[in-house]
Amino acid sequence: MPFLAAFDPNLPKFVLLGLIIIGLGVVLRYFRQPYVVAYILAGVFLGEHGFAIVTDKTLITSMGEFGLILLLFFIGMEISLQDLLKKWRVATIGTTLQVLGSVLLVAFIGNYFDWSWNRIIVVGFVMSLSSSAVVIKLLQDNQETQSSTGKNVISILLMQDILIVPMLIATNYLGGNEPTADEVALQITGGVLIIGGILWLVRRKTVTLPFSKEIEKDHELQVFIAFIICFGFALITALFGLSAALGAFVGGIFVHTTRSTEWFHDSLHSFRVVFVALFFVSVGMLIDLDFLLDNWRIVSLLIVVVYLTNHLVNATVLHYFGRNWKYSLYGGALLAQVGELSFVLSASAYHAQIISDFAYQLTIIVISLTLLISPFWIAGTKKIVGLP
Repeated sequence: MPFLAAFDPNLPKFVLLGLIIIGLGVVLRYFRQPYVVAYILAGVFLGEHGFAIVTDKTLITSMGEFGLILLLFFIGMEISLQDLLKKWRVATIGTTLQVLGSVLLVAFIGNYFDWSWNRIIVVGFVMSLSSSAVVIKLLQDNQETQSSTGKNVISILLMQDILIVPMLIATNYLGGNEPTADEVALQITGGVLIIGGILWLVRRKTVTLPFSKEIEKDHELQVFIAFIICFGFALITALFGLSAALGAFVGGIFVHTTRSTEWFHDSLHSFRVVFVALFFVSVGMLIDLDFLLDNWRIVSLLIVVVYLTNHLVNATVLHYFGRNWKYSLYGGALLAQVGELSFVLSASAYHAQIISDFAYQLTIIVISLTLLISPFWIAGTKKIVGLP
């Protein structure tokens, strides 16, 4: 029949994905848990390691990358540069201590398993990065992005996002794949341009978009303008060999200075929900249940050690900068998981043959499970310390 010839086989899979997310979301919402958990579990059920209903990981992962870009764009729209610059000491010291603590911890474990120093350093980098996607989504859901703890946590997350670039360069060096002088020069140029642009925005404080009054009530045109700014900034940084998500974040900061964030939110909010959900679905699809069952002891040990170390280091830093222990422990819980950018680092290390196939699978499982556990860890910490 003619209509069957035009039938896309992926259509029922996406419908099923939506139904599973809705079902899991209703259950988790009853227990006051965020939708992030539903997205990851949906990926586990539908992926090749679950019921193998959705096996095109490339499609889902690509859509998920769009979600990460949109998420960072929305984060940038809520960031005041003046407030962010006031938190530079928290961000710098907190990030430095978390990276050093993670590398030392992995060195202790790696010494027992006779790992090379190259592997120890890379795995330490991987474990030191927290999740901007999970943490900021939870802060937004709880309306805490403008709280003192929220601002401190976001400043540390942003510093970690910036550090992904030198970490990737270091990983290539450790794997013997030294970037060319042209590549390094291009990345340095991109970094200088970003810093210069941010300093210009700090000095200007407010920027006026051309034709802002004319497009204020034109919703269709607003959608495309928002898309161009978001993905245009992402494209520019990607062309300089830097993170596309970092470019989207800078684009969000630019939008914040225009004081036009309301219609940007309205234009892209639905797209963000869909694509961010697909990002976490792609994370769930990476969880190999057979590998997890065969290696549950070492996976459990790594998860516990990572959570305790990241939690303690960040809570101590936040307490040092003036928060009481109740809010410091909560902030430490927010930063305790391993982040989504660690997938990029671990893949780079795997392709550079710094880590073996076993170590790569182990890293993927640990990252994915810390993302899945994170909302429960944060909620449990809030309950223990007595926060509402």
